[in-house]
Amino acid sequence: MKLTLLAPSFSVIQVKSIDPSILKIVPLFFAHTSEELSLVLPTANVPAETLNREDGWKAMKIIGVLDFSLIGIIAKISSLLAEESISIFAVSTFNTDYILIKEHQVEQARTVLTANDYSFVN
Repeated sequence: MKLTLLAPSFSVIQVKSIDPSILKIVPLFFAHTSEELSLVLPTANVPAETLNREDGWKAMKIIGVLDFSLIGIIAKISSLLAEESISIFAVSTFNTDYILIKEHQVEQARTVLTANDYSFVN
């Protein structure tokens, strides 16, 4: 399976509301539940007002469109990384999955995944 490391550093934040202009940021992931409004976005684009904020993430994207019938993609990656004490924050879209890893563990994660038949492309 092929992965790519996205260039920007990311932040995971909680906000009270979203200014509509933030919806133009790419990439942007958000979840709105009855309990919270969370966003994952490039750190450079974090709004001034947040309820909570966790900086220092890098994102690995699984290249290609993943069929919904595929099983265990995130489970396999997260298991390999968990064995090395690397925590993740996973985001899924209709097409693919993204694995966020703390910046200081990116090279360690790349080494683990490469040793287990994953490859990285630019």
